Amino acid sequence: MADVFKLKVVTPERVFYEGEAGMVELSTTEGDIGVYANHIPMTAIVAPGVLKIHEGSDVRKAALHSGFIEVLPQEITIMAEVVEWPDEIDVKRAEEARIRAERRLKDNQAEIDVLRAKLALKRAMARLSAKQ
Repeated sequence: MADVFKLKVVTPERVFYEGEAGMVELSTTEGDIGVYANHIPMTAIVAPGVLKIHEGSDVRKAALHSGFIEVLPQEITIMAEVVEWPDEIDVKRAEEARIRAERRLKDNQAEIDVLRAKLALKRAMARLSAKQ
């Protein structure tokens, strides 16, 4: 059996996931990463995207927003602002958020907070991608 590590994903409201995984994939502010057991210790800032948890031959997906990841050789902890399983995602609401964010970015009005609109778009896209 391949090496596994302990994975814990927590939010301010709950322990979202706790178990063993063979690999975890997610987006960080530096780019997408995939982490296996025995990885060198590191920390990174989590960016909105799809979290993929590899459990043997199964891959579980979730929408992961912002937070931090701490990687140790046999343990990974993700502290997330928001993380949702596909069945917790309201597709209609996520699609509306995507359209609203794209409209704000396209209009390019002076009073629009571009960074906020880009992050809203990334969060909506993460939700939609995790649901597929």
